[in-house]
Amino acid sequence: MLRFQSFIKNILLRAHKNEQHASYIPNNDSIHSSLTKNIAFLDTLFSETPDLIVRFIEIKQTGGQGALIYLDGLVDKNAINNNVLRPLLYETREAGSDITVSVGHVKPVTTWSQIESAIFQGYSILLVDNRTEALLFKTQGWPQRAIEDPNLETSLKGAHLGFVETSSQSIALIRLHIPDSDLKIKELIVGRRGKTKISIVYLEDIVLPELLQELEDRITKLDVDAIISSGELAELIQDNPSSPFPQFLSTARPDFAASQILQGRLAVVVDRSPNVLLGPATFTMFFQNVDDYSTQWLVASFIRLQRYLGFLVAVFLPAFYIALISFNYELIPLKLLLSIGESRGRVPFPPLIEAIMMELAIEMMREAGLRLPAPIGQTVGIVGGIVIGQAAVQAGIVSNIMVIVVAITAIASFILPNYDMASSFRLIRFPMMIIASQLGIYGIIIGLLILIAHLISLESLGTPFGSPFAPMNYSSLKDTLIRFPLSKITRRPKSTRAIQSMDLENRRPEDN
Repeated sequence: MLRFQSFIKNILLRAHKNEQHASYIPNNDSIHSSLTKNIAFLDTLFSETPDLIVRFIEIKQTGGQGALIYLDGLVDKNAINNNVLRPLLYETREAGSDITVSVGHVKPVTTWSQIESAIFQGYSILLVDNRTEALLFKTQGWPQRAIEDPNLETSLKGAHLGFVETSSQSIALIRLHIPDSDLKIKELIVGRRGKTKISIVYLEDIVLPELLQELEDRITKLDVDAIISSGELAELIQDNPSSPFPQFLSTARPDFAASQILQGRLAVVVDRSPNVLLGPATFTMFFQNVDDYSTQWLVASFIRLQRYLGFLVAVFLPAFYIALISFNYELIPLKLLLSIGESRGRVPFPPLIEAIMMELAIEMMREAGLRLPAPIGQTVGIVGGIVIGQAAVQAGIVSNIMVIVVAITAIASFILPNYDMASSFRLIRFPMMIIASQLGIYGIIIGLLILIAHLISLESLGTPFGSPFAPMNYSSLKDTLIRFPLSKITRRPKSTRAIQSMDLENRRPEDN
């Protein structure tokens, strides 16, 4: 009998508790003055959230009851204990003053939507009984990695600092290079669930307002659950998603981003992503490196010409080899033709199949080297290439000449400083080989004309991607195929449409 009464009592208590929790539904998203009702709604809002910490305290400064709320793992425990709890529990206040803590940022909020968003961003919230507003404390302390040298954009003479996943630190690195009050930051929130913070960094007195508005409109119109990386954002806001070429330049280097901002471009910092997007982008931007401007201009120009030659080799060399072997063998010197014929005597496949097999093998080894740990990846790349190439030649599957062609093509693609653009060139190589196997040299010329036409028609934020060659602008050619001395590069590129041309006569006196 006693067990039955106890069972009924537990059911009634549980029902009463659920009724209390369900009895309060906030009107107009506002906070209630009752701490009990606020905590009841908080339990329903964050149900099945074991890492949500709710600590009830008696605030000595007011003598009232309060509750400190935060997500474990997203906050700095030392900041909460020393800068929030200690003042609230042990310190008194002067007459007429409000609740005071020793954290740097305190903000009152009045709605549950603000509280929910702040908790997920690592803030701690103080709910106080008999008050319809909560206090928001900046106590973020989620796991972060140290600022390191970027792996994909190494520099010999530049700074060895790279962007990290925290947007505030990435913006601080840009400010370190541009300590100017005209450097502005416009913050946007994107995503129904992820609530990703996206920051547009620009120089107010240089950037064209219409360009800034265009980028802002494209970002605010996005209707997605969340933005996980800057690559997702770039694909969603680019002008032509069907193009194989990237229309925003992605960089992990603060010094390179700062140099592009000074030229009048926009930098897009995506929270939780270590790469920053730069736009509007042009084709020639992807061949530039930060070391180009810290090296003597003749050496920098020679290296930059090597990159453009590497682009031509990476895209057209296998196709050119296939065209010569299949159609235009009369262009090959006789001795070389005899050597090629002897090498291909045992190969049972046509040149196109032979080239595609080797290119796919190289691409798979490249991907394997990237995904494996660094020591193992290097071993796979070197040993795998030697073993597979030698074995394929001895088995008569491919010729010696084809192995040389594929190896030179792979090396040429590594010269390019931007990984996204290098990946695009590797993709374009395959249709070039196919068209060369059908039409020979004429097919390569047709493919080249199609490629040029596509580059001319492409735009980035409404800016011609082929600038300064299409449309032609002679003043901007000083930093394209070759780099002129820095004393000769006195104007910003026309492709940025900057409202300040950076003419030496128009500089402010303090800038000289």
